[in-house]
Amino acid sequence: MLGWYAREQRDLPWRRPGVTPWQILVSEFMLQQTPVARVEPVWRDWVRRWPTPSATAAASPADVLRAWGRLGYPRRAKRLHECATVIATEHDDVVPADVATLLTLPGVGAYTARAVACFAYGQRVPVVDTNVRRVVARVVHGRADAPPSAHDLDEVAALLPEGDDAPRFSAALMELGATVCTARSPKCPNCPLSRCAWRARGFPPADAPARRPQRYAGTDRQARGALLEVLRTSEGPVPKARLDLAWTADTAQRDRALDSLLVDGLVEQTPDGRFALAGEGEPRP
Repeated sequence: MLGWYAREQRDLPWRRPGVTPWQILVSEFMLQQTPVARVEPVWRDWVRRWPTPSATAAASPADVLRAWGRLGYPRRAKRLHECATVIATEHDDVVPADVATLLTLPGVGAYTARAVACFAYGQRVPVVDTNVRRVVARVVHGRADAPPSAHDLDEVAALLPEGDDAPRFSAALMELGATVCTARSPKCPNCPLSRCAWRARGFPPADAPARRPQRYAGTDRQARGALLEVLRTSEGPVPKARLDLAWTADTAQRDRALDSLLVDGLVEQTPDGRFALAGEGEPRP
């Protein structure tokens, strides 16, 4: 696995020497449910503009939402901004190294905490995402796939080598699942592993039917994105009529999307009834 990874790993900017723990944390926020190709240019611009937690914390919420662009799930941008503020004010602008402390940060869950401890600080901790879970299910258990389990961390921890190779092995497992042992059309002839229980069993199909890809067109998520795009490209608050034009297919859905953006704190309403990105509305009396 380690030899294969050394030869075949993708040249991703957050893997290069000199990348800081904060910049790795930013990449983990952005990569949640978002393909690498979409994340890379946004990540480059972000860390060039805000290379530290304190630089990110000093930015306005609106600037952060604009820089997030169309990555989707913009609440992640809000949580990343909150996370930067906590790191800057409570951790002397240094990303914590231990999993327990990382888990206390806004927006940091079990996967992200372990990914930062592993990839930023070289710790021997199991990192389990969908790709890793699928590789273990196939290679070890002979199943096409497996749902999340309480045993995932223990199973991956048992596979980790001792010493400095553990973080690279974790990255290799993830890379194998992302590029070779994929959910659809796995490239088994390119697999570096000589033994695989799934291959030995004749590639039995998954027990459960394949999950349908998440639909985006016509959803509330798309409506929210259309409304946010109007505000991101505006220099200040806009009247509701501008937002109405951004989503005309379903007025009830549009209003529901706007309400959810207000509840999430991504959008705010001015005293005169206009709408703006968080932090850009006129102060209320």
